[in-house]
Formats: sequence, structure tokens, C-alpha cells
Amino acid sequence: MLLSKQAFTLTCGLMLSFTAMVSHADTADRGHFSDYVAQLKQEAVEQGVSTQIIDDVFPKIKMFKKAVASDKAQPETKLTLETYLPRVVPDWKVDKARNLFKTHQVELERIGQLYGVQPRFIVALWGVESNFGKLTGNYPVLSVTASLAYEGRREAFFKKEFFAALKIAEQEQFSFEEMKGSWAGAMGQTQFMPTSFLAYAQDGDGDGKKDIWNNASDAFASAAYYLQQAGWKESETWGRQVKVPDTFDHTLADLAVKKTFSQWQALGVRRFNGSDLPNRDDMMISMVMPDGAKGRKYLVYDNYRGLLRWNKSNYFAISVTYLSERIKYPPIS
Repeated sequence: MLLSKQAFTLTCGLMLSFTAMVSHADTADRGHFSDYVAQLKQEAVEQGVSTQIIDDVFPKIKMFKKAVASDKAQPETKLTLETYLPRVVPDWKVDKARNLFKTHQVELERIGQLYGVQPRFIVALWGVESNFGKLTGNYPVLSVTASLAYEGRREAFFKKEFFAALKIAEQEQFSFEEMKGSWAGAMGQTQFMPTSFLAYAQDGDGDGKKDIWNNASDAFASAAYYLQQAGWKESETWGRQVKVPDTFDHTLADLAVKKTFSQWQALGVRRFNGSDLPNRDDMMISMVMPDGAKGRKYLVYDNYRGLLRWNKSNYFAISVTYLSERIKYPPIS
């Protein structure tokens, strides 16, 4: 799971230009990076990290200036779902998702049943986060998290991730070189931050290791366990695209507003094809309009909220659900 950033950078994997050098004003009171790493090393000793890990890791930590990204960077072009979805979920990715679903179907169904998550969502997350394990990042996680902590804007956050990465190296016996990730420290085929790895990573195939970098079964199980812990409901889907009347009160498009199908129906909301909403009132449902009143409208369920817990971006969640629907329909034979 990546950091909560503009959805374009999170799901496309298209990195905007990064800050070329650390501002002297931001780091002048921190001393040299080597001094900061020495402080991290002392804290690691105090936390009881093994001498073996400390001796292996700390001499290899380097400053990565490109990892000091601008949180305020914006895409040059204004995106909407109409332009965004074809870029994030092109037809070739749909075809690949469907082929990989069929290839891994037995394993996916086993893991899906174990954690109560429909396999198509596991594959969709896999595809959106890392292009099915092909784009996992090549930055040394311990170096970039130390660099971003040193930069200072979110020191507490990245220090926590740095020490979580140290714990992963110690517990799982991953070497410094094996722990590669994005410029922000998101790791493996699931793009888990180190703290998320500690909380959710699973040994999917029972080989005694939680390898979300190289083991698809571990990546599938880790993604499924995360969604399970986020309250995923196997008996429900994520939501649906809908139409609203011209007189609709668009202030109701808020995740804090929850209504039943019949209540939304009474407000004039209909399925996208114009037919009535489902005739059931056992769910409390919200509406989202990521592009405002003139853009697409969706009624979303609790599972959608689980995707937002993974990444707090409607664009991210809709890209995952869109790919999941393309995996489902037409049925894979």
C-alpha cells in the first residue's frame, strides 16, 4: 500500500519529477545524513535489533535525494475518470488479468475461500498496484525510508517505516539487497509499506517465508488478508455506477451519508441502464462522485471502503473495481 497521494501517481506507477536535492533549509538543523544514520543506528541498538542486522544494514544505507519527492507535485494535465481509467486499466492489462486469473485460478480460489475475498479483487489489486508483480520498484527500502525521515517533512512517519523495515529484515531474514521498493518504500507485488507488511503479510504457500517480492501465493494471501481485516464481505460486491436526475442534491455524494437502496431510489437514483435499484434494504450505501456533479456517479458498499483503507483515493478504488468487473465479465471459461 502506497502513501496517500494524488491518485495519478499512486496507481499509474508514473512518477512525476522528484526533487533533485534536499533543501539546505530543511536539513540544516539535522547535520549531515551520516550523523542522522548514526542516530538511527543508536536507536536500533536501544530497541534491541540484533548486532548481525545492524552490522549488515547500516554500512549500506545511502542518501537517496530522488526519494525526497514533492508531496505537492501535481500532474500537468487535469485528469478525469474518462481519461484516467483507459490509462490505468488499458485493454492489454484486462487481457493479462484474465489470463493470469485462469493460470492461478486454483490457488486464487483456495486463498479467496480461506480469507473470504473474491479472487477477482485479488487479481485486480495485483494488476493495479504492481502490474502483476512486474513493477515493484528498485530502491533499497532502508535507504529511502531513512532519506525521507532525514528530509524531515514527515520524519515520524518514515522513521516508523524505517524501523519496521529493520524488523522485517530481522524476522524474515531478508537481506538489505532483497528489500527493494518504490521511492517511498512501498514493497513487493502488493506495494506494502513496511508497517503494513508487519501487520498483514502472509505465508501463502506454507514455505515458512512471507515473500511478497517473488512469491505470487504470498502476495495473493497478503492482499486477501488485508481486505479481510478491513472488513471485506464475500457476500457483497463493491458498488455500481448509477444515474441521478437533474434535480439531485449533489451534497449527498459523501461517504459520511448512508442510505438504503429504497431511499436512494426515492431520490431518483437508478442503475446506469436506467432500471430500478436492487429491491433490498439490508445494506447502508453511500454515493461518490470523484469528478463532481458532471462526472461519473457510483453507489458504493462497505467493500469499497475496504479498498479506500488500502489507498485513500477514489480513483485508485474505482480502477481496482473496474478491472475486477472486466475480469468477471464475460465469464472466464
